[in-house]
Amino acid sequence: MKGFASDNYAGVHPEVLAAIAEANVDHAVAYGEDPWTQRAEGLLRDHFGPSARSWLVFNGTGANVLAFRALCRPWQGVICAETAHVNVDEGGAPEAMGGTKLLTLPTPDGKLTPELVDRHLTRVGDEHAVQPRVVSVTQSTELGTRYEPGELRALADHAHAHDLLLHVDGSRLANAAAGLGVPLAATSTDLGVDALSFGGTKNGLLGAEAFVLLNDDIGEGATYLRKQTLQLASKGRFLAAQVIALLEGDLWRTSAAHANAMAARLAAAVEGVPGVTLTQRVQANAVFALLPDGVADRLRQDARFYTWDESTGEVRWMCSWDTTEAEVDAFAARVAALCDAVVVAD
Repeated sequence: MKGFASDNYAGVHPEVLAAIAEANVDHAVAYGEDPWTQRAEGLLRDHFGPSARSWLVFNGTGANVLAFRALCRPWQGVICAETAHVNVDEGGAPEAMGGTKLLTLPTPDGKLTPELVDRHLTRVGDEHAVQPRVVSVTQSTELGTRYEPGELRALADHAHAHDLLLHVDGSRLANAAAGLGVPLAATSTDLGVDALSFGGTKNGLLGAEAFVLLNDDIGEGATYLRKQTLQLASKGRFLAAQVIALLEGDLWRTSAAHANAMAARLAAAVEGVPGVTLTQRVQANAVFALLPDGVADRLRQDARFYTWDESTGEVRWMCSWDTTEAEVDAFAARVAALCDAVVVAD
């Protein structure tokens, strides 16, 4: 049985591998001066609007660090949720490599609101305090929840009213758009988002992401900052070929929608199992749950997954573009069997 630890565990989609192989012919100009990169940048404009400027990078952390470096001056900071990937799972890179202070906020569902953002707007103009410049949200969030379009629009309007910018960490933006049934721009550009980190690795790519600017008036020097941030690929055509495979047709949507559907199937299968409590709404490709004592450890003998909160025992199950219905059903049946055994023993 394949695990449910992370969508990063999944392999590369066959169409993406084929695109890489197709690009692997003869020589091509290095550092992005190749036809594949021009085509990928054009596709990003097609999806995010004609003003979108993009820079391909190796990974999501690189995209986020580049974004913050391009959007912030040294005395400015980024407001984000405590659970944000940039705060929890990037090894301090935004602060250590980007020099950008993170101003975190506790949230019950991984989502920021204008009211929460206001908590970090109390010392604006105070030279002793880091000055907020960017509000960064994750879509879909680290807790598997999703911002509705109106929620993102409210955050963008609130940010702009306070001379702030709105950045979206979109490592799973495709999952959010697929779940909403809308184009990528409808959960970013159309809502007033200024910049985003667009993810592909979690959606079937070998390793390619993009930093995208949606506001013409910001991000000066991003080209130079990408090099300084160690994210300029010499053989850029192989990053670009992956993005082309993802965006030229419906691969981004079909892969994300499938992962979402598998998470919904898993949640529905375990929701009524005695002792199982779903802790978050299932709006993308993640399921969060509390299990009876001892069940998680025994369950890991069959499939790998992570404990999200060690203090409560809350677990996270992730589905991927290649998760099958049979795998979900077998895993859910094992959850039910182990929980039933606990109930009988008690």
